[in-house]
Amino acid sequence: MAPFRTLIEGLSFGECPRWHEGRLYLSDFYAHRVLAVSTDGGIETIARVPQQPAGLGWLPDGRLLVVSMRDRRILRCEDDGSLQQHADLSGLVSSHLNDMVVACDGRAWVGNFGFDLMAGERYRTTALVCVEPNGEARIAADGLGFPNGMAITPDGTTVIVAETIMNRLSAFRVAHGTLSQRRTWAAFGDVPDPDSGPIRVPRGATLPDGICLDAEGAVWVADAGNRRLLRVAEGGAILEQRATEGVGVFACALGGDDGRTLFACVAPSFLEREVAHRRDAAVVMTTVDVPGPAW
Repeated sequence: MAPFRTLIEGLSFGECPRWHEGRLYLSDFYAHRVLAVSTDGGIETIARVPQQPAGLGWLPDGRLLVVSMRDRRILRCEDDGSLQQHADLSGLVSSHLNDMVVACDGRAWVGNFGFDLMAGERYRTTALVCVEPNGEARIAADGLGFPNGMAITPDGTTVIVAETIMNRLSAFRVAHGTLSQRRTWAAFGDVPDPDSGPIRVPRGATLPDGICLDAEGAVWVADAGNRRLLRVAEGGAILEQRATEGVGVFACALGGDDGRTLFACVAPSFLEREVAHRRDAAVVMTTVDVPGPAW
């Protein structure tokens, strides 16, 4: 098993990594910047997002979409580098936006917290939002527990969503911009009671955060509760696990020249009050046997 090695360090909190055209793109949450990183560690700041960047994806014409978390907007990076509003989701959701996945046709699926995580508020289920390529937005599914990392199958027919608070990955059938036929793709534990009060995570519980799909249809899961990456088959069987050597892991992506580099965003904590003014988060990488899917 190949060891982890550091790609870049000195981040506030890296999230939502995506491999695109030979570089790894990611959001550095509390530094309010979107970065593009080459495999030799070269870094370019692509955009600065004052209201905190998160999920990333690309329209068919190559323009980058960026989640602006706090003001609940999707921004579009124009060819001249300026950021323009692509969609305003503030009328659809009441909490921070989160991760996003963008399909080949430019349709985006966007998650949100559903409650004030940093304040320890009682959790509530929330919705997944669909944003059309022209910026029109609507609720696509509801009743999700902290929809987090997402992936789309190469044929474009299935969206897989990590529901961090529900201890599971859920899958939806995609057809003509709608989500249907919801099913549990993999379950890691019991579903919590929404009336039980503030979140209390049992020791050792699997917390699926960021995810990515590989060419065999398995999903790599960043387990934020146990400092490890899991390769999971549909149904929940754990095929492989990689410990991140004592540091928390919150997101992952497959990329590199042959698609076999597994990148992971690691940090000592996700809590803003603990890491916002520090620079001890990093992106590490290792080699795996199965590459990312061919699109």
